[in-house]
Amino acid sequence: MEFIQDLMTYSFLQKALITSVMVGVICGVIGSFIVLRGMALMGDAISHAVLPGIAISYMLGINYFYGAVLTGVLTAFGIGAISQNSRIKNDSSIGIVFSAFFALGIILITRAKSATDLTQILFGNVLSVRTSDMWLTLIIGSVVILVVVLFFKELLVSSFDETMAAAYGLKTQLIHYTIMFLLTLVTVASLQTVGVILVVSLLITPASTAYLLTNRLSIMVVLAAFFGAVSSIIGLYFSFLYNMPSGPVIALAATAIFILAFLFSPKQGIIVSKIRSRAKRKAITNATN
Repeated sequence: MEFIQDLMTYSFLQKALITSVMVGVICGVIGSFIVLRGMALMGDAISHAVLPGIAISYMLGINYFYGAVLTGVLTAFGIGAISQNSRIKNDSSIGIVFSAFFALGIILITRAKSATDLTQILFGNVLSVRTSDMWLTLIIGSVVILVVVLFFKELLVSSFDETMAAAYGLKTQLIHYTIMFLLTLVTVASLQTVGVILVVSLLITPASTAYLLTNRLSIMVVLAAFFGAVSSIIGLYFSFLYNMPSGPVIALAATAIFILAFLFSPKQGIIVSKIRSRAKRKAITNATN
């Protein structure tokens, strides 16, 4: 009740709630395609690789959005260039590029320490979100959702089978880099909420939870968005109540929901499966007796 009263009173808490819910939704939406395409490492890479762009933006005195998007896109193209033009495999390319960008980002952030707080960038602090950050998140979220709705069919086909998508005449490389661009936008929007290090948890965990509950992509996207939003709200609540960094609390909330689905999912839950197997064995035993 105290949290709801404070929510009605303080504008910073209202901005934090709106921002965190939108971040949870768009992370769940894009995360569904990342999980289906087996690109969790790519999500991790881009989330870390935006750090130098943020540092350079702070140094130049411009909005961090521009630098973060630029380095995120450069990372996606850099990984593609190495893996497509050498014998080095995709996972190794991701490791090379993301570690280099992240290291560069740490050095630049240290140099620009007077202008920004490294801890806040790494772990997020949704309670310090500004009005401009909230509007930036809402605009990015609207763009991401609009693109997914308009091109859902193309994203669906290419996510399940790229060879079949190419046979249908779809430009799979363009779709791949479009998802990378959307992933970069979502990462930038999530910086205030969960930070650079933990954004991958909000991208992957709610989508994986939804994956345990349904076989249909459209339902998976909706469920992942719902779980992402719920995790963000729970994280905001405990972050405000106990004065903790929002990123780790949101990540733990998403993990707790995943564990519930892992144990009790009607089709995939291990406890439900064991109960079903035991009931089946008992039925067979009774029938044979």
